[in-house]
Amino acid sequence: MSAQPIPPLVLASASPRRLDLLRQVGIEPAKIDPAHIDETPAQRELPRAYALRMARAKLAAVAGRHPGMVVLAADSVVVCGRRILPKAETEGEARACLGLLSGRRHRVLGGVAVGAADGTVRARLVETVVRFKRLEPAEIDDYIQSGEWRGKAGGYAIQGLAGSFVQKLTGSYTNVVGLPLYETMGLLKAVA
Repeated sequence: MSAQPIPPLVLASASPRRLDLLRQVGIEPAKIDPAHIDETPAQRELPRAYALRMARAKLAAVAGRHPGMVVLAADSVVVCGRRILPKAETEGEARACLGLLSGRRHRVLGGVAVGAADGTVRARLVETVVRFKRLEPAEIDDYIQSGEWRGKAGGYAIQGLAGSFVQKLTGSYTNVVGLPLYETMGLLKAVA
């Protein structure tokens, strides 16, 4: 019995991590077309709703440009309590995120949406719980110097140096990297 083939798809993301994760499971997107949408959370929007809305909005923005193709969109959101942490663009944002996450448990919410060639949309939300050790000021300084935090949700990349900050992880590791592979494969097979 052979595995069901995944149809050629458009990846609605500029994330090199998402592309690497797809390649890890043997999928090479036919096209890469980032959505470039406003990612500002709505007033009083809860994190789970925000993550799913972002994945669906990215899908909607890109699917119209590729009629008849399968489109994959995703969004990763780091949440501490009810607070959605930014994709750190400045050293100050990264330091604030790492300071908040130090010694605490947080969640990484992965919204994934797949648009079938016929326009049908399927979406999933994946939650991973991560606990960081208490970070020493020197560890934060060294991590800031690495530059790995730049553009990363919550100011860190688990697949790099920040992997040493993780005391415990419950759920999908690939979700924290940027794309929950198990759930994504299920969605892609459902539209094949």
